[in-house]
Formats: sequence, C-alpha cells, structure tokens
Amino acid sequence: MSEKPSVLFVCVHNAGRSQMAAAWLSYLAGDRVEVRSAGSAPADQVNPAAVEAMREVGIDITAQTPKILTIDAVKASDVCITMGCGDTCPVFPGKRYLDWVLDDPAGQGVEAVRPIRDEIRKLVEGLIEEIAPADPERTA
Repeated sequence: MSEKPSVLFVCVHNAGRSQMAAAWLSYLAGDRVEVRSAGSAPADQVNPAAVEAMREVGIDITAQTPKILTIDAVKASDVCITMGCGDTCPVFPGKRYLDWVLDDPAGQGVEAVRPIRDEIRKLVEGLIEEIAPADPERTA
C-alpha cells in the first residue's frame, strides 16, 4: 500500500451506499486517505434520502455526482470495496478487495437510510483503523 492509501467504493448506481461511504471516509480520515467512488451504471443524481441522512450528521454530499467505474480508478486504488450490490471490480494483483453487504437505499425514505448510513460509518471506522490509523503524536 502506498504512503497515503487510496480506497475506491463501488456500487452499481454510485448514488447511495458508495457515496455515503466515500463521504464518511473523507470526513473521518481527512487527508490521510485518498477517496474515490464509482458505479457500473451511474444514476443521474445522488439519492436524495442519502443526501438528507448525511446532512443530519453534518456531512454535505449535495455537490457529489455519480461517476462511471473505470479501470484507471481501480488501478489507482489500494483497496476496492463493493457494497453488496453485485458489482465487481476488475481484478489486479496487489489490490485488496472487500464486499460490504448492505441494504440498498434506492427508493427508500430517510428513515430506512439512517441505519444503512450508521452501519457504513462503523465499517469505515474499522477500515481506517486498518489502513490509516490516527497518528498518536497528533492526538496527544
């Protein structure tokens, strides 16, 4: 893994789970991790319920747009995480691949998206501890 690890979150539409995961990782790890998200069939916009659920915890993802999954994005990432949505990344040696099984927020209201948001936060926190733990010198 490079000095600054990079993570790619992948979900078919890149409109809900992967957008929330990317936002959590950026928010919680700051500049310690490079963050990407993409999908094989990107939606026209980020899921409004995901936008609202993240706004409730102080994270604004209104400026995000769904992006197409590219081979270059996978090549540039140390860790590729699919979100339990049946999407697959091209496989390259030396990459770490994970699949986080999460409910799909598509078509759901914000009440249904909140527990998905919270589960993603827990998974992201665990990932940060593995790939980019806080520097004890900076937190002391």
